[in-house]
Amino acid sequence: MPGSREEQIRAYLRSLHADLCRLFGERDPAGPFVLDPWIRDGLSPNLGGDGVTAILEGGDLFERAGVAFSDVGGATLPPAATARNPHLAGRSYRAMGVSVVMHPRNPHVPTSHMNVRFLCAGDVWWFGGGFDLTPYLVYEDDIIAWHRAAAQACTPFNPTLYAQLRRQCDDYFYVRHRGEARGIGGIFYDDLNEETAQFGMNWERCFEFMRSVAGHYRDAYLHIVNARSQLPYGDREREYQLYRRGRYAEFNLVLDRGTLFGLQSGGRTASILMSMPPLVRWAYRSPDQELDARLLPYLTMLRGNDWQAAARP
Repeated sequence: MPGSREEQIRAYLRSLHADLCRLFGERDPAGPFVLDPWIRDGLSPNLGGDGVTAILEGGDLFERAGVAFSDVGGATLPPAATARNPHLAGRSYRAMGVSVVMHPRNPHVPTSHMNVRFLCAGDVWWFGGGFDLTPYLVYEDDIIAWHRAAAQACTPFNPTLYAQLRRQCDDYFYVRHRGEARGIGGIFYDDLNEETAQFGMNWERCFEFMRSVAGHYRDAYLHIVNARSQLPYGDREREYQLYRRGRYAEFNLVLDRGTLFGLQSGGRTASILMSMPPLVRWAYRSPDQELDARLLPYLTMLRGNDWQAAARP
């Protein structure tokens, strides 16, 4: 694959990283983000490359927010990448992307996650990514708006794309040992390339889709942050938020393929685990059955609901 394509993606991802840090950093008095650039010299056969991890911690709006850019390569793809593509085992690779996790302090504002990434191994390339939302105190208007943005990101590329990627998100962000979704979903995709027959997208369209996903995430989450960040809360809501954050931590540590890829490839542990919530409370029982009764239906029986239909009059 021509190097110019890879450099186009790198330039866009660096620009996206800066844009997200600026937009979200401006909204928190504790901003801006602290930038931690890093370089791996590649002397190890497992990993070389560079990146920037941007962190905002202890803010009035964000208890922890992380925006990470990375561009790494190695002599051999790690097991997390070849489990679904065993024919690529043993190949050298290059992987680059931007990952975003926002953990707000106010329980009325949901946690959000977005990732866009590109990986190539010889003559094989693919894109991946998506975004999802993890509320603690449910506002159905936010869920509808979130899925409307997800559909708008997908529809220009294929009329069936949103429905497929929404299902993939529901299937992926599922805490199997708890029997509930991590949040209310969004879209998720892996291995997107011109060989993915159901989508029929060439390299240029896949790259355009990467940009669409990132842009719609940015706008949709900023809308929710602006709508909810000034709502009052007390100890009750805060304790419930900390309890539910435990589910987020469990998924990241037990099930997330991105976490496994980073750790197996010898990446920077601090950058990989920036997605973890800063404070979590595990309890044998939920501290609030009433709040459970409001939230859990959206993570169980309403999982996969057609929120686009709910948005229509």
